[in-house]
Amino acid sequence: MSGVAERKQAYFSKLGQLLQEYNKILIVGADNVGSNQMQKIRKALRGKAIVLMGKNTMVRKAIGGYAESNPELQEILAYVKGNVGLVFANGDLGTVKKIISENKVSAPAKAGAISPVDVIVPAGPTGLEPTQTSFLQALNIASKISKGQVDIAADVKLLTIGQKVGSSEATLLTKLNIKPFAYGLNIQTVYDEGSIYDAKVLDMTDADILAKFQSGLRNIASLSLAIGYPTVASLPHSIIRGYKNVIAIGLGTDYSFPQAEKVKQIMANPGAFAAPAAAPAKDAGKPKVEEKPAKKEEPEEDEDMGLGLFD
Repeated sequence: MSGVAERKQAYFSKLGQLLQEYNKILIVGADNVGSNQMQKIRKALRGKAIVLMGKNTMVRKAIGGYAESNPELQEILAYVKGNVGLVFANGDLGTVKKIISENKVSAPAKAGAISPVDVIVPAGPTGLEPTQTSFLQALNIASKISKGQVDIAADVKLLTIGQKVGSSEATLLTKLNIKPFAYGLNIQTVYDEGSIYDAKVLDMTDADILAKFQSGLRNIASLSLAIGYPTVASLPHSIIRGYKNVIAIGLGTDYSFPQAEKVKQIMANPGAFAAPAAAPAKDAGKPKVEEKPAKKEEPEEDEDMGLGLFD
């Protein structure tokens, strides 16, 4: 009993130290993750993050104790349920997420498991003997015999996300040597300096963040212009609108200023400001004839290039 108490106390101390040293925590699901795979994940994260597993009751008790001095930690308690662990980090969480995502292991579909992905059996040769056609027919999979083996006629969606794997589906995937599932730590929730948000936020790139920011600026500018309340976002639009109004007044009256004068000249004589038309090529409309490379000593070739008549 004394040994158990000492281990619990050591665990509480370690968790408390991690809570003090790190301000970012990933709450990860650890279903179907073996000890060997967990060791590889710890090794890959070395120097970037620390993985801590433990009983949920101990984790909640330890976090609850330290939450008295740091109330923001109370937010984590609601997510400590099921087979989960904690990944502590201070650096870029995107890098930590990438390492966790890369350390997954392919696994066969076992009967009774819940499919985390859509499973599609591809069309083509299966390597199965012709006697297996009845097995495929039971699963409503169209097949034919070709060169002494069974061929699947078309791609078949065998499982969908969230569907329970049946014994027939599991047997077929085993026969076809297909391992459709990949298991590893699954990031569920992110705690970042007191804020809780979904793990999908980590998939956002700089371009996504910039697009969201630009969309917000457009909304603020539109609202400001609609209600006539000036803001930094709407100011450029207001200035351009005022400039257009002044130009319009100048065109409708004798009032003039340099910018309006130029517009008046364009309105009075549009042809004078039109871009000159490109000169027609000498060989326009004639079939292309392959020409030999010109010799350097011929001056005519230099004169043609100077006129810009050839591309």
